[in-house]
Amino acid sequence: MSQPATLSPETAKAPPAVKKPSRPRPTRKKNTGQGKRGKKKKPAVSLRRHALLLGGEITGLAITGIAAIIALLGYSANRFSGTRLFSNLLPFATGILGCIILAAVLLIIWKSLRTRLQAWWSPLPAVIALSLALAVALLARQGHFIQAYGYYRTLLGGREEASRMTLAHQVYAAYRRLEAPELKKMVERAEPYRPALTEAARAFAIDADLLQGLAATESSFLPRESADGGQGLFQITRVPDAARDRVDRIFPPEQRALTNPRYNAHLGAATLRHYLDEMKNDLFLGLLAYNIGPANGGLRFIMEQYGATDFVTIQPYLQRLPRDYPIRVLSYSLAFRIQQQEGRLLAYEEGNNALRIQNIGIPGIGEDTVR
Repeated sequence: MSQPATLSPETAKAPPAVKKPSRPRPTRKKNTGQGKRGKKKKPAVSLRRHALLLGGEITGLAITGIAAIIALLGYSANRFSGTRLFSNLLPFATGILGCIILAAVLLIIWKSLRTRLQAWWSPLPAVIALSLALAVALLARQGHFIQAYGYYRTLLGGREEASRMTLAHQVYAAYRRLEAPELKKMVERAEPYRPALTEAARAFAIDADLLQGLAATESSFLPRESADGGQGLFQITRVPDAARDRVDRIFPPEQRALTNPRYNAHLGAATLRHYLDEMKNDLFLGLLAYNIGPANGGLRFIMEQYGATDFVTIQPYLQRLPRDYPIRVLSYSLAFRIQQQEGRLLAYEEGNNALRIQNIGIPGIGEDTVR
């Protein structure tokens, strides 16, 4: 029998080995600081810093722009005031259009310039904008800007602002006519009564300088009993029942004497507050009503008789003394305001000194009666 053939090692073929599928190695993602959309996340500190710089830049530019608008409109309104079309109205309208165009051009220039500034130093645009705002704030205290602001108020305030300015200059003129030595003595005499007046002013939401001016007009800070029955600092005669009730709730019966400076001051303040409320917080009418009192039906009845609506229209129908009464009170109030802020009395003279006093302001005019 023949033997089976044997295969040589060279010719024998091994069955193919089956390879096990290899598991893919997990690849570690490099921390590139990218979000889901591939954008880099900015640190929170950087975002806050960017917001602060942008806010400072916008604030500085806004303050500068608003001050520039007030100054330009104020001077334009004064320069072109009038009713003629070609010499007044049209030039003013053209000036407003020019301001709009100029503002747009400046914003475009700033937008292109700020990129270069940020390249030098990122906070530089905000620093420049805030520096401009600081410079504007310093210039706003100067006389020329105060004048421009006055023209601007007249432009927007209309009839009401024109009346206010007319009355304000009556007060300035009355203050200018006051004798300096007598006025200085008045301020010195008022000093012992200042705590009582300040307390009364706070209790009835009255300007303290205004209340001092009222006392100066009534008694010159020489409390006494006058021929018409007035007593004390405020020469109290007849007090509205509602005002007296409010004061009597503060003071016990043993302290309710008109010779008591505190009680007298509270009665004066409560009476003025009563008439201010009655006259819808019109300061001139409130002072006038205080002076007239309830006689002849009071100021309200007088105004209804003549169809008057404000202090300007009621003035011609009054005698000289009551007509000038609010002006005198406010001229003394202005003196106390100047003394408080400047530490001395200033003479109302032409030029910067007059503008400085106007910048101090008359108590109660152009502001709330409450301080």
